[in-house]
Amino acid sequence: MTHTDLTTGDIKAHIKRLTIPASIGWFFNTMFNVVDTFYAGKISTTALAGLSMSFPIFFMVIAFSSGLGTGSTALISNALGRKSREDYHRLGLNALVLAWILGLGLMAFGLLAGRHLFQLMGAEGEAVIHGVRYTEVIFFGAIFFITNHILNAMLASQGDTRSNRNYLFVAFVLNIILDPIFMFGWLGFPVMGTAGVALATILVQLYGNVYMARKVWRSPAFDLELLKSARLSVRTMLDILHQGLPASLNMMTTSISFFILNAYAMRYGGDVVVAAYGATLRIEQLTTLPALGLNMAALTIAGQNFGAGHLDRVREVYRQCLKYGFVLMTSGMVIIFLLARVLISTFNNDPAVVAAGVTAIRIVVLVFNAYMLINVSVAIMQASKRPYVAMGIGFLRQIALPSFMFYFLGTTLAMGVRGIWTGLVIDNWIAAAVAVLYAHRTLRRMEEVRRDQ
Repeated sequence: MTHTDLTTGDIKAHIKRLTIPASIGWFFNTMFNVVDTFYAGKISTTALAGLSMSFPIFFMVIAFSSGLGTGSTALISNALGRKSREDYHRLGLNALVLAWILGLGLMAFGLLAGRHLFQLMGAEGEAVIHGVRYTEVIFFGAIFFITNHILNAMLASQGDTRSNRNYLFVAFVLNIILDPIFMFGWLGFPVMGTAGVALATILVQLYGNVYMARKVWRSPAFDLELLKSARLSVRTMLDILHQGLPASLNMMTTSISFFILNAYAMRYGGDVVVAAYGATLRIEQLTTLPALGLNMAALTIAGQNFGAGHLDRVREVYRQCLKYGFVLMTSGMVIIFLLARVLISTFNNDPAVVAAGVTAIRIVVLVFNAYMLINVSVAIMQASKRPYVAMGIGFLRQIALPSFMFYFLGTTLAMGVRGIWTGLVIDNWIAAAVAVLYAHRTLRRMEEVRRDQ
């Protein structure tokens, strides 16, 4: 298991080895959703609207899956850092069973409450029908989403981010093929519309379960006999929930933030500004992918070293990830600022939307480094078993600050739309400062405790 041991060796090399595959994987994950949006638009405008409105509901599945995966990665990395393969299997087994329990619970909730959730958003007519068809199928496969994140945690905690990258690339290709087959009833299948988009997604997730399970089976840390001797434990499941639920709730705040921003965008600029922000958001997501890769690298490497008691290496992981992140995000800022008009035009060529989008993106680029600081700082805290930091910072920057700042800048100071973009920058830099200060303070206290022992 030496080549999976991140508690020794060059930290810079470990960061590069984990970050690059993780970032590429996130790219194909983003493109997966772009493909669904593209094909839904081929059905009808109302189908696209239904799929768009389903995003906050579908995001519940993503939030629970990602949060549980993040929490499991932190705990399993700690176990490997302690060189405890018994704990690796115990945590992995309990996390998988917990994934199945939560998956069944989400399925029941989605099937019972799905239509009511659309009504709460004010959706009506044919768009609701398309949205409900999509979400009902998605919730049937909730268990597959969560299982993939747990299996990836069992691999990423060993330093393997390549397997997930490879799966996400194949998933992207399969989605391009399967979407039209089920949507339009090709090859003898019935015409399923948006339900076909969801079915393609579920089948791809099921393929991921098989592929990732095979990778775990063949991984250096896995031992069938140790898995057989592992025991289910309510306490272990609660430990995983304690670590994972704050990360899930942090992601939930992202969904709420979209409602807040869109409400103010409609108030100050209408459909044009909303469309401009949609294009801006896509560019922002692609540009900040390296920050997500660094987040996974920091979580895994720091997790193993925290488990091993190497706090000096945890601090070095933090420092190096911030350094790499600054270079990557600053480079992205310059490129996006200079090519703003060209990039916005690729998503929408309406002159009004392009003008609004260029204004937005040239202000929003100032937040890229703040995103990186938050992601890496939160990852270090999660690796050190401080999961509630993520939830607190998420609430601060996604709900509390925007609710005040957008109104204050946009209405009180009469900045209008510019108040939204300026508020985004201010909100995230305040949150970044809090995250960095808290991370340094926590690391310093842990080092002091270690010296006193």
